[in-house]
Amino acid sequence: MKNIGQLNTITNIEKTCINIEDTAAVNKFATDLAIRLKRFAVRPESPKVLLCIGTDRSTGDCLGPLVGSIIDSGDQDFYIVYGTLEKPIHASNLRETIEEIQKNYQDPFVIAIDASLGKLENVGYVNLGDGSLLPGAGVNKNLPPVGQIHITGIVNIGGFMEYLVLQNTRLNLVMRIADVIANGLKRAIPEYKKINAWGL
Repeated sequence: MKNIGQLNTITNIEKTCINIEDTAAVNKFATDLAIRLKRFAVRPESPKVLLCIGTDRSTGDCLGPLVGSIIDSGDQDFYIVYGTLEKPIHASNLRETIEEIQKNYQDPFVIAIDASLGKLENVGYVNLGDGSLLPGAGVNKNLPPVGQIHITGIVNIGGFMEYLVLQNTRLNLVMRIADVIANGLKRAIPEYKKINAWGL
């Protein structure tokens, strides 16, 4: 499979930042993602893989698996989900998961989702961007870059004792960010289909 991990850094080009307090957050997310999928020329029949990274053993780091579980339990056949609370994708199994995706799907389009730490004023924001995600970079993990599109939710403040910060992140905030991302992913499906039908 091509493209998983071929982009080596998170790119700041075309990055969108959405505050979860914004009443239009879900609609903004859905429209942005649908436009990105169209811009990347993702065909309706192409495998669209959500690679939801994180662990249920850390409150701050469970964002990815929370999103994966919400999408996986819903009635949809648009996304293929890797990474749930039951079967999380983390540092120990990320490489073998990438190999599994490569083996099972031809030219999949991978959307990587993970928690992030940032500045105080950015906590509670969801970021969408083109290019790969570097999972574990904030806690000095050496993991392969993944995804053609990345989605991150800023769950807490970074810069000092990151492991402890993630462990002491409020679950309420993580769940609210997960809801915005999951609902945005679901609402992006009809938006993407509408854009394709109109040939925009």
